[in-house]
Amino acid sequence: MSISAFLPRPSAPDAPASPPVTDEAAPKKVWFARLWPWALASLIVLGFVGVVTWHIIAPHPNVWTDNAYVRVHYAAIAPRVPGQVTGVRVENNDVVKAGQVLIELDDRDYQVAVASAEANLARDRAAVENAAASIVRQGPLIEQAKALVKTAEAQLSFSEADAKRYDYLATTGSGSIKTQQQADSSLHQSRASLDGAKAALEAAQAQLKILQTQEASANASVRASEAQLEQARLNLSYTTIRAPVDGMVAQRGVQVGNYVSSGTGLMAVVPLSEVYVEANYREVELKHVQAGQRARIHVDAYDIDLEGTVVGVPAATGATFATIQPNNATGNFTKIVQRLPVQIVIAPNQPLARLLRVGLSVETTIETQLADIVGQHRDAAQPAVARLLSPR
Repeated sequence: MSISAFLPRPSAPDAPASPPVTDEAAPKKVWFARLWPWALASLIVLGFVGVVTWHIIAPHPNVWTDNAYVRVHYAAIAPRVPGQVTGVRVENNDVVKAGQVLIELDDRDYQVAVASAEANLARDRAAVENAAASIVRQGPLIEQAKALVKTAEAQLSFSEADAKRYDYLATTGSGSIKTQQQADSSLHQSRASLDGAKAALEAAQAQLKILQTQEASANASVRASEAQLEQARLNLSYTTIRAPVDGMVAQRGVQVGNYVSSGTGLMAVVPLSEVYVEANYREVELKHVQAGQRARIHVDAYDIDLEGTVVGVPAATGATFATIQPNNATGNFTKIVQRLPVQIVIAPNQPLARLLRVGLSVETTIETQLADIVGQHRDAAQPAVARLLSPR
């Protein structure tokens, strides 16, 4: 055993004493304890504002689909009157202008109808003139009847005075009974003449009202005949079928000699200058799609790219207007992502756009960045973006 084991070990040095707490350190701890909740709240607010700002101004991913096709609202050409086709002036793929003659129908029956309507109108106008002349003639007849009434009234006054005179003479014995009876008879005749004159006056006045009614009826017949003549002339004009818009002829299905009925489809005129793209996007892809955004259109047939503008997101999905709509209220339910046909118009001043044909398949990419919103949303978007990006 070593001798060092029995020697005393040196004691560890004493730890230095902690400095006494002074009055200067206490206010610093109190200030930090009060400040850190406000600092944490500021950091939270700044973080929230940063996230919202990034979400608004950061570029969103563009949306793409190959379920898109070239569409147009074409004009279906159909006759408005039936008839036999006597001429077809265009062929398929012919370029026509609005108002250009396309088809001619046999118009002989319609020319006869116009002549008949003109004759009926002339007859009715003659009836109006006859009624007007009768009314003019009835005025003097009424005045004549009034004169007869006045004559009868004067005769009655004379007969009444004469009868009174002879009655007085008869009562005094100065006149004869016969003379008195003659005076009484003349009085009765005068009264009857007055009644007859008044009746004639009333009849003449009533006849005037009848003639006025006949004139009104004749005028109504004239208006009806004028309408029939106008309709006959319209029907005659309908035998010449013209192009309603500028475009290209398609689906001609009529030949000379065919008898066609009203509403029968004969051909179509496709206004190629008004074509647009209908892109069927899934509903989950439309979150950031808005009217006025730019779109790139790739035409598969010609391997070309065109520019377009989003018109807007439609009000309903394509299945909404289907003839047979799905009924999800019965049986097992399987959720299917719906598609909405987004309409995209072709931007102007693109020469290659004339190559587009209705029904072609295309691929579309909509640029959904906020900076690309144009058109009707520009005025509403710019103030909001300016407020977000302006320095505080």
